[in-house]
Amino acid sequence: MTVAVGVLAVVGAIALTGPATADYGGASDAPILGIWEVQSLNGMNNNPYSPRAGAAGDRYLRMGSARYADGRSAQTNGPNVRNVSNRIFNDTNVNVFSERDVTQWGFVWGQFLDHTLGLRQEDGTPANIPFSATDPLETFRNDLGVVPFIRSAAARGTGTSSARQHTNTETAFIDAEAVYGASDSRLDWLREGKIDGNPDNNGARLFMPSNYLPRKDSRGNPANAPAMAVDGRLLAAPNSAVVAGDMRANENIALTATQTLFAREHNRIVSKLPNSLSQQDKFQIARAVVIAEQQYITYNEFLPAMGVTLPAYQGYNEYLDPSLSHEFATVGYRAHSQIHGELEVETDASRYPKRVLEALEEQGIEVTVDDDEVAIAVPLNVAFFNPGLVQLIQLGPLLKGIGGEPEYKNDELIDNQLRSVMFKVPVSGNEECLDGPTLPECFNGVADLGAIDIQRGRDHGMPSYNQMRNTFGLPSKNSFTAITGEPTESFPSDPLLTPGNEINDPNCLDIVALFDINGKATTVENDNAVRIVRRCSLAARLKALYGSTSNLDAFTGMVAEKHVDGSELGELQLAIWKDQFIAARDGDRFFYLNDPLQSFIRKNYGIDSRRTLAQVIAANTDIPLSELNANVFRVSVDAAAAATSRARTETDNKRPEAQPTALTRHNKKFHTEKPHKAVPPRHSGPRTLGRRRRQDGCPE
Repeated sequence: MTVAVGVLAVVGAIALTGPATADYGGASDAPILGIWEVQSLNGMNNNPYSPRAGAAGDRYLRMGSARYADGRSAQTNGPNVRNVSNRIFNDTNVNVFSERDVTQWGFVWGQFLDHTLGLRQEDGTPANIPFSATDPLETFRNDLGVVPFIRSAAARGTGTSSARQHTNTETAFIDAEAVYGASDSRLDWLREGKIDGNPDNNGARLFMPSNYLPRKDSRGNPANAPAMAVDGRLLAAPNSAVVAGDMRANENIALTATQTLFAREHNRIVSKLPNSLSQQDKFQIARAVVIAEQQYITYNEFLPAMGVTLPAYQGYNEYLDPSLSHEFATVGYRAHSQIHGELEVETDASRYPKRVLEALEEQGIEVTVDDDEVAIAVPLNVAFFNPGLVQLIQLGPLLKGIGGEPEYKNDELIDNQLRSVMFKVPVSGNEECLDGPTLPECFNGVADLGAIDIQRGRDHGMPSYNQMRNTFGLPSKNSFTAITGEPTESFPSDPLLTPGNEINDPNCLDIVALFDINGKATTVENDNAVRIVRRCSLAARLKALYGSTSNLDAFTGMVAEKHVDGSELGELQLAIWKDQFIAARDGDRFFYLNDPLQSFIRKNYGIDSRRTLAQVIAANTDIPLSELNANVFRVSVDAAAAATSRARTETDNKRPEAQPTALTRHNKKFHTEKPHKAVPPRHSGPRTLGRRRRQDGCPE
């Protein structure tokens, strides 16, 4: 999710080239209604004592020591990452689903959050991954001869005499940056009104022609539109890319749809505000509500659905560094195995004229009409960088469809559309390149997200698996079976395997058993497995590749871990997530439970930010709430209701609304109020901020 599709999705494969433009204050930071402080676009001054903490342009926080071959910059050695991918991440075209019935909203929301929290700079040097066409487990053709890989740019002043560090060009806060951007110039283009670099003279609404995100050419010269990442199909028509707060909004149609949803939600809130308010006040109030809604959904629906339980909220902690950790962005939030190979929509056939259904089929999308119903199955490789599909399929059915099917299990398996042909366009003559055994016939280049995930860890100097476990307070694992929970790390004595060379035998990956969500044996044809057993255990394959657990890449070890009971995550990933999401909550002065503006908005305008994702979808599409699960993150209605109820109890009911003496969003009385004094930490650590002089003139 680096966050990538965090991410989970989710940290995306797209990265920023060049420095981020940030909002460093100005008229757009004028108080709301002349009273309430405005949360900056780029995260500056969230912590008045440490103004840059968590702001865009800050370095990723290292929780542990950097690990480079030369101590400064050189990548560590290890097994070839494409070879690891072919033997560990290869799903052999078998679907394995979430054992907790988490819907595809798990990875979609994860990536949407990732595109709010993190974006590295990628103007470094090429370091392509070697590719072997003679590998007996290689099934894809690769005319490139390598898997393309570019190192992330080193942060200024690092990588020569000191360990290489990296810059996060996004804020570390859940602040809807993916909707609004981190600069005045981007926001100015996104809002209705004159484009002059100053958003303060614009309308309150976001610019949405036909109620969808604008294209780069929607406001005249596309060269003047904010930069947007393009790849795949969009390379041939870059001006048809849609524009949003985050440059990766076109990466896949589920992400584009979510971006569209919250742009609509902003405009819906604006329409509920009284005409007596200024355009700027309307905009900032709507933005504050959208930010709070995304926080509410994250902590009350998304995290509980993933089986992540956090300690009760105790209020804002100015000593806690909210910065995005390197370990989270580079390892922990890369949950690409959850991404489903296709998006399915089932709806009323009368929605679509015949020409629309034909246009979908021409792109390789499976369309099945059965009387009054139509089923639309969009393969992932067609969904990549194809934003026009959102309007063709329509927002409501697409968002409903995301919540109607389970996501893939968060494990070591990655769909081949990500593991081998990510963002690639099918070769000429293969118009129906759907997912499955025929996929290798449709492409002539390899882009392997799983291999890139491992290599990115080496690029960023990530600790080994056991070192990272120790960093997060977990003991080392001394055997591969201790990691996977399997009974053996030895290859079986099997006549179908080549003795002494089992790791290079394709039969090693044969599936010999499958089990459904109830633990009953099932088949590939039933398409309902949540656990599979291969001829060779995962532990045996890991041992053959790495030799010792001390050599294991952190990412590979993390995804191989047996899940913690009641969670979609293993021990290491769960620890990393807890650390980061506590920091994003407790280290954010504007967190919705610490923000008196939210109470003010409820009391004065009747707008409540404590809304479920289902409620947001129903309010902004033609899908009624009755057609959605109460918690769209869970397939099972009962499980969804229980998770939502439990989350509300754990998060909301244990924390009263912000009190006037707390360090919150300040109002015009702020300078005369008694400043909040958090208890200084007894022990220092990577997350501990030193006390600094306030930057706004207020006393400590």
